[in-house]
Amino acid sequence: MTQYRGRFAPSPTGPLHFGSLVAAVGSYLEAKTRGGEWLLRMEDLDAPRAQPGAAEAILRTLQACGLRWDGEPMYQSRRSAAYRTALARLEAQGLIYACGCSRREIADSGLGPDGALIYPGTCRNGLAPGKKARATRVRIDNAVIEFEDAVQGTIRQDLAAEVGDFVLLRADGLYAYQLAVVVDDAQQGITDVVRGADLLDSTPRQIYLQRLLGLPTPRYLHLPAAVNAAGEKLSKQTLAPPVDARDAVPVLVQVMEFLGQAPPAQLRRATLDEFWAWALAHWDARHIPRRRSLPAP
Repeated sequence: MTQYRGRFAPSPTGPLHFGSLVAAVGSYLEAKTRGGEWLLRMEDLDAPRAQPGAAEAILRTLQACGLRWDGEPMYQSRRSAAYRTALARLEAQGLIYACGCSRREIADSGLGPDGALIYPGTCRNGLAPGKKARATRVRIDNAVIEFEDAVQGTIRQDLAAEVGDFVLLRADGLYAYQLAVVVDDAQQGITDVVRGADLLDSTPRQIYLQRLLGLPTPRYLHLPAAVNAAGEKLSKQTLAPPVDARDAVPVLVQVMEFLGQAPPAQLRRATLDEFWAWALAHWDARHIPRRRSLPAP
């Protein structure tokens, strides 16, 4: 893990919106100002949520905004064999088990920091009579994960108390995000993960899996997540408008303002090449607001 390797990993559930562009620009500038590579990964693992044509539309928008990735994009939908291998390694160590619980059956459990239900360990010692396996969970045994985020500071999470045994293979047969992202970051040799702080509470789970699988842990930098007037993260579900890349510079300047970089007013009238020349010369991650979320412009 010597040369810096960053990545941008959008989910193709709709067109690129301002919040996703923040993650793209922040991760790109961190990689390029450190002389590193910036890779692209399409997190299209959840096929029912993927929107036809969205992946191609995201790539076109990134290109129109002047963002250039290194190498060929990775597609999670083509990576099932790698996830299956990782799951088999965990099974061989006795670290996973079948779970027969439905969401309704654990609905009265407490909520973790990310709003997910804390699993009470119902199936830890085997399925109850008459129960059928639905999902596969990983065992959490008194794991407390602490790491230093480059923007958000020290993050500490007691996985057993705040998360519980979490799902790696879903009831619908799809591999869970937590497993896929860990396997893919290792496969792509990612040294630094720059993404939105809406994923900050997932990071301890990923570090835990990295340790179980003997994989390296990248450095982490979580940018403020862009939220709407109601405080909701921008997404397809919250009807976030798509980025209009026909005139990309003004929205790119807004992204730099959002990230605390103080671009000059005249930069809005610059060409795309002039914008990137300024951004690459002036990017400083120390100016990123130490906030988990900020209102989108």
